[in-house]
Amino acid sequence: MAIAEDRRRLAARLIWLRVSVLVVFGLLAGGFWFIQVVQHTRFQEMAENNHQRTLSLRAPRGIIYDRNGRVLVENRSAFNISIVREHTRDLDRTIALLAEVTGVDEARVRDIVDRHRREPTYRPIVVVQDATLAQVAAVTARRLDFELPDVMVQEVPTREYPGRDLAAHLIGYVGEASDQQINDDRVPAGAIVGQSGLERVYNQMLMGADGARRVVVNSVGREIRTIEELPPVEGRRVRLSLNHAMQQAAEDAFRAYGYWGAAVVLDPRTGDVLTLTSLPSYDPNAFATGIDRAAWTALNTDELRPLQNRAIQGRYSPGSTFKIAVAAAALEEGLVTPDHQIYCPGGATFYGRFFKCHLAHGHGYVDMRHALEKSCNVYFYTLGNMLGVDRLRAYAEKLGLAGRSGIDLPNEVESIVPSTEWKRQRTGEKWYAGETISVAIGQGQLSVTPMSMAVMMATVANGGTRVVPRLVTAIDEGDGEGWQPVPLPASPVPPMLMKPSTVSALHDGLWMAVNAAGTAGRARIAGRDVAGKTGTAQVISNQGKARAGATAKDLRDHGWFVFFAPRDNPEVAGVVFAEHSEHGYLAAPIARHIMETYFAQKDGLPPPALQVPGPGGSAPTPAPTAPIRVAANTAADER
Repeated sequence: MAIAEDRRRLAARLIWLRVSVLVVFGLLAGGFWFIQVVQHTRFQEMAENNHQRTLSLRAPRGIIYDRNGRVLVENRSAFNISIVREHTRDLDRTIALLAEVTGVDEARVRDIVDRHRREPTYRPIVVVQDATLAQVAAVTARRLDFELPDVMVQEVPTREYPGRDLAAHLIGYVGEASDQQINDDRVPAGAIVGQSGLERVYNQMLMGADGARRVVVNSVGREIRTIEELPPVEGRRVRLSLNHAMQQAAEDAFRAYGYWGAAVVLDPRTGDVLTLTSLPSYDPNAFATGIDRAAWTALNTDELRPLQNRAIQGRYSPGSTFKIAVAAAALEEGLVTPDHQIYCPGGATFYGRFFKCHLAHGHGYVDMRHALEKSCNVYFYTLGNMLGVDRLRAYAEKLGLAGRSGIDLPNEVESIVPSTEWKRQRTGEKWYAGETISVAIGQGQLSVTPMSMAVMMATVANGGTRVVPRLVTAIDEGDGEGWQPVPLPASPVPPMLMKPSTVSALHDGLWMAVNAAGTAGRARIAGRDVAGKTGTAQVISNQGKARAGATAKDLRDHGWFVFFAPRDNPEVAGVVFAEHSEHGYLAAPIARHIMETYFAQKDGLPPPALQVPGPGGSAPTPAPTAPIRVAANTAADER
């Protein structure tokens, strides 16, 4: 009986077990059917979403043209190789393999990845910019073999500078946005933005708007189809005031005559910058695809300072070129007339100290015009003493020689023209009248940029209206309206509107300096009535040179030449600053070649040949080949 009872219970249990198993399998079958049939579409979409990738489509930056429509900056296609960490299984393996196939140092790849680790994993990390075709082929082959499914190759627009180092300081360069730019300018991480020059000032205008493409990829990262694409919007086109031919002429002349330095040429009627040169220079193409540390370090440690824009960031004593400001102030204040004569015996005594003229036996009696022509120190010592330093400072500001010019470039430094208040704030000491005597001939505590000298000459040329230098003259918004002119910037000071007698005396004296018995005869151009003035500025005082003795530093004097042409209706005005040229008159041939290029272009003639005298001629012929050591500018001298 007991055995039979046990069998019945076992049979019942087996039945319940069979039923339970059938119910479970039935539920599973029903669930699978519901998921695979009823909700097939929903889960298929979810699976595809898990394999979607959003690719950024970089917008080409706006093209930059010169005033005549010549392309100065454009774009070209390049390939970037990136790692997408979202799709990687073994990042260390990917880094090692990618370094091996591309020939890039593995430590450098790891450093790049480490710098971007905090960014979202879906955002590609660009490891190789502007990859070679061999690198692209090597990566693509291994993607097909599923060795590098987390590495992508993307075609992107890249900045290109056809002129290489031509006008590099003016145009600037681009690079990956820094953390500060990401925060301050609200640009996305990895964006290529302007880092200097016009590229920086007009970055928002030139950048355009990036697009995006959403694609479906399979388990190994291969694109299957495109879901959606938003095309990028190219940056706005920009037209500059710059004249390419004149810019090329300036840089060619500097190299031919063997000097570094700066040149600025303006249209005195508008302030348009026709030429802005700073040498030595650099090639911004090196930055477009990411400059390596060695090259960056070399540029920053070079004693010639190739990254410095000498035109707006270099400050130097102006030497005799400052006499133009002294003459304008004295005439406008009515202290003298153009015919006022002063006797020069070779020097004069002021406040118990004898100040020499550069001509030991003196110039005799000279009036304003001849004082400018012959650069008589005694004449301008006397005018400076009559004016006082504060009136000199006031007129220097009206002429554009003090402070900043306001040009649309970053990091312009102030030109320093001293005053009694300036010295009190700077040193806590009073200004002594004897100091004004040195300032009157461009020495002492004067320190100006080549740009401010160009503005002064434009103001003198146009009769007293201080212009604000500008580079961008028109913008194409891309709305089909074409080029839209940019209004002229307002002057920071009211026009001086110099008296006709002042303008006549200044123009005549400067014309005589070039075309009569002055020191600027090497700037003479037949039929063009060039007016100008030379100046020589010491890097260090004579006493300082004696104390320095034998040194590797270059202590040769700097040379200036300021100019405008034609005399009666000026169309160009500017400055050439030749570092360590020893004499101001050696800067004049550089200016002559720039002006000859301007007039030839205006008359529809071919560019003039650059004529450099050979051995025994009036100027050195070799271009700089070895680094020239540059010393700090501490004093000025006049010859």
